[in-house]
Amino acid sequence: MTLSIVIICWNDWHFLKDCLASIITGSQGFEYEVIVSDNGSSDGSVERIRAAFPTVRVVENGSNLGFARGNNAGILEARGEYILILNPDTIVHAGSLSKWLTFADTHPEAGAFGCRVQNPDGSYQESARPFPTVRRSLLAALYLRPLGHFGGAFQSDQYHAWKGNTEREIDWQSGCCVMFRGELLKQLGGFDEQFFYHYEEVDLCHRVWEAGYSIRYTPDASITHLGGQSVGRFPLRFALETSRNRYRYFYKHFGIKGVKRCRRVLLTHLRIRRMGYQLRYWCRPTQAVKSRLEVYRVALEWNALLDPLAFVEQGVEPAIDLTTSPQS
Repeated sequence: MTLSIVIICWNDWHFLKDCLASIITGSQGFEYEVIVSDNGSSDGSVERIRAAFPTVRVVENGSNLGFARGNNAGILEARGEYILILNPDTIVHAGSLSKWLTFADTHPEAGAFGCRVQNPDGSYQESARPFPTVRRSLLAALYLRPLGHFGGAFQSDQYHAWKGNTEREIDWQSGCCVMFRGELLKQLGGFDEQFFYHYEEVDLCHRVWEAGYSIRYTPDASITHLGGQSVGRFPLRFALETSRNRYRYFYKHFGIKGVKRCRRVLLTHLRIRRMGYQLRYWCRPTQAVKSRLEVYRVALEWNALLDPLAFVEQGVEPAIDLTTSPQS
């Protein structure tokens, strides 16, 4: 088996059917399998997959295990030389998987591989990024990304002036579409299951590099990513979960000092964004801006009250009312 494609699903049939169709119609010349790891969907996804795509294997998890645990359940079933982690809200472009596999075969020094991810309008969606550090996060928080023009010392959370149109080494690739050598992925134990949503792919790519392998990106393979479908349904929930996993990541890779500094930078980030949305609301009071402003308000309150060490070591969180936002 050359390639195993693992797709996580949580009430995603509306998008998943097009994703599966794009794989089946656009992939020829190599042996592959598709595994859908279902996190307790209630929209009939499991039954519909089996009826419309009988060759697809379904792993039923019974409940929402999150991104890391859900994908790991699919990875355990994978038999491919390469394992592709793919979001359900994606369209794989015809011929891309074959080109991607050829690229991977020519780079034995690499343990994982990125491809070009596009928005629905065809523009580049930034999916390959440098690893997060306190310094890089602060530059991004202060809107100082253009300083990257002056060299690597000023690199923030983006590769300056690079739009994904050339091959290169990258630190990490978004979990919406990232491919690993199957044996290596299983040796690493898949995703770290302490991460429920966000930073799980950053951590896994970090461990690929620590294992002595690089990560290579090619623009010859491409997908379209609709993006943010689950996030859009529960913006506050996902904003807080991103914060939780950010603290877990910085504690794991940078220790006590790292997680404390991470919190200070995150508070700076949230305060600046909240002020910006407040100005936007004063100028043009729309419901969308009001909702985003509310998310920033609650996220800022939660992070301001949080003791990051008590959280990562004991799971202690601030006791605040998270129902104040109608979209939480």
